[in-house]
Order: sequence, then C-alpha cells, then structure tokens
Amino acid sequence: MGRWEPNTRERLAKAALDLYGERGYEQTTVAEIARTAGLTERTFFRHYADKREVLFSGAVELEQMFTQAVADAPPSAAPIDAMAAGLDAVCAVFEERRDFARKRHAVISATAELRERELIKLASLAAALTGTLRRRGVPEPAASLTAETGVAVFKVAFERWITADETRPLALLARESLDDLRSVAMGGNVPMSEV
Repeated sequence: MGRWEPNTRERLAKAALDLYGERGYEQTTVAEIARTAGLTERTFFRHYADKREVLFSGAVELEQMFTQAVADAPPSAAPIDAMAAGLDAVCAVFEERRDFARKRHAVISATAELRERELIKLASLAAALTGTLRRRGVPEPAASLTAETGVAVFKVAFERWITADETRPLALLARESLDDLRSVAMGGNVPMSEV
C-alpha cells in the first residue's frame, strides 16, 4: 500500500458509517474501520482522534460557516434575518450529503453517548451564534433567544429533511420552519398542512 491514499478521510468516514449501521457504534472498532477502508489504524488516527470524531469532524467548520454568515448579514438586518442568512449558508452545504446525513442521524439516535455529543455540539453552536449577534450589537436576552431559535429551526428542518419521503431542499425546510415560528410568535396559527 502506498504512502498516500486518495480520499482517505472520506473512505474512513464511509467505512465507519457503514460499520456503525451494520454492527452498531459500540461494537465497531477503529481497527475494523481502517481495515474496511483498506487503510491502517495509524492512518485512521492521523485523520480522526477517535471513532466518535468520524461523526462530528465537521462541527468546527459548520460553526464557523454559520457564524460568519450571520456576521456578514447587512448591518440593517434584524437579528432573526441575520440568523436566516446563517441558516441559508449552512443548509447549502448539506444538500449533496442527504444519504450520509440520514445514516449519521440513525447512528447518533441509537447511541446515548453520541446523542450527548450532538447536544454538546448544538449548545456550542448556539453559544457561538450568541456571541456573533452580540458583536452585531444585539443586546441580551435577544441575542441568546435568537441564537437558540436559529439552532432549533435548523434542528427541526434537518430532522424533516432526513426523513425517507422528504425530497425538498434543506434550505427550503429551514425557511418554512422559520416562517412557521414567526407566524406562531405573531399570534397566528401554523397552517393545518404543516401539522
């Protein structure tokens, strides 16, 4: 086997996700992941700190993308509109990864340790977004409320997007969820087709 292997990270991630789906997260070892990918354990650890990080390796980039899009929203944008710009930016990244996202979600949902890690990731994202909104001049508690709302809208839209019968883009679902939230907040009702 040569020293350089193309698409190493992707091969390891695919092998890990396939094995987690077949055997379960706890029953899968790093050695099995590496072997399935046609690589060594040493190569695995050059790319991932542990087998859990295969599922969470993009968290930092996602957070940076989301916060940057919120920061770059026009200065005149209302906080919720800045959050919508962030949602648009991150949703675009996921469009080509629906199958991976569905499998990843199934693995995380089946494992308490991974569900906890996912909640920590979402809390970190909300904290980063809160800081970004504060730097835009949004006072508390509006900054925290808007950030938490943005994360909740993303989570709800994402869970709708990965269902087996859903074909619409994630960005559309996020915008629909945000519009539904605005309607409820204004004292309106959510359309019955959404219930």
